[in-house]
Amino acid sequence: MAQVKPQYIIFTLLAFSMYWMYLLYQPFLLSIMIASLLAISTVGLQRRLEEKSGSVLLAALLSTIVLALLFFAPLGYFLTTFTIKLTTIDITHLEKIYVKLNDWTHNLPTYLLFLQPYAEESLKDLQVNDLATYSLSLAAQIGKYSANFLKTAMLIIIFYFFSLYYGKTIFDYIKRVVQLPQQDATLLSFELSSMMSVVFYSILTTAVFEGALFGVAVAFMGYNGLLFGILYGFASLLPIVGGALMWIPFMVYELSIGNTGSAIFIVLYSIIVISIIADTIIKPVIIKEINLRIVNAEGQKNEVLIFFSIVAGLGAFGFWGMILGPAITAFFLALLKLIEQHQRIHS
Repeated sequence: MAQVKPQYIIFTLLAFSMYWMYLLYQPFLLSIMIASLLAISTVGLQRRLEEKSGSVLLAALLSTIVLALLFFAPLGYFLTTFTIKLTTIDITHLEKIYVKLNDWTHNLPTYLLFLQPYAEESLKDLQVNDLATYSLSLAAQIGKYSANFLKTAMLIIIFYFFSLYYGKTIFDYIKRVVQLPQQDATLLSFELSSMMSVVFYSILTTAVFEGALFGVAVAFMGYNGLLFGILYGFASLLPIVGGALMWIPFMVYELSIGNTGSAIFIVLYSIIVISIIADTIIKPVIIKEINLRIVNAEGQKNEVLIFFSIVAGLGAFGFWGMILGPAITAFFLALLKLIEQHQRIHS
């Protein structure tokens, strides 16, 4: 009887244990993945803090605090505040908006008459009480999402800290286990970290920049600039329609209460200052500048590739896709480069 080789037994046990490890940690896999990618994105910041503080622990702690304050605190504030606003919505405002929309529908200018059948059809079954009920339902859904998001955010922050603190040890251990040559490991880590660094800082910078522009404008109009600035910052991550999701409701509301001047201002300001000047002209310059400052010439990434990887990630994975999309793209391209190098060596 042939004896079973020990390595076959080991690999069988390994596959068995990996299956149960997956079942055990499956609820945390997304959080661990996002935290690891964020740690890779900010590895440059971590190294600078280590040099200045002389402590890996202190550097990881400071990086974690910075991430929580810049990335998660604003979104948590928005979700909490927006939920409260929806639960305390004044039905009289909804009635005014409904009456105004109904008046517009029946008094459209000649050049917009083609829209009248669609507008009438949209308003036909719309009732103010239904809007109030929908607002409460939406508030409940957002509240539920907020609780889930905050839980996920806390897990990501915790895993992010440990990824920074134990990152080098874990990476070295994986290299030893899979016996990955030092040159290949360096290439993969360099390609992934350079792409993720550019993506992370580009997302953060443009969201803060465009959110601040919109927040200042609506604060000038008497609204909560911080709340709507944060919302616009995250909405700006959505290509093409992101900004419109914010300024169109403002325009409709201002028109419904008779503030035609404010409605025109928010439309012109959003289109000219934010969409054309900031998003179309300044945003690519910001990405290019970050690309030049963070990575050297060899590691610089094409701005168009970064843009489409973010768009594809958002479409495939939702909010966290803006992190996963570029990571998947960078890892794939790094593997292609690795294969190309091996073929060049053996040819």
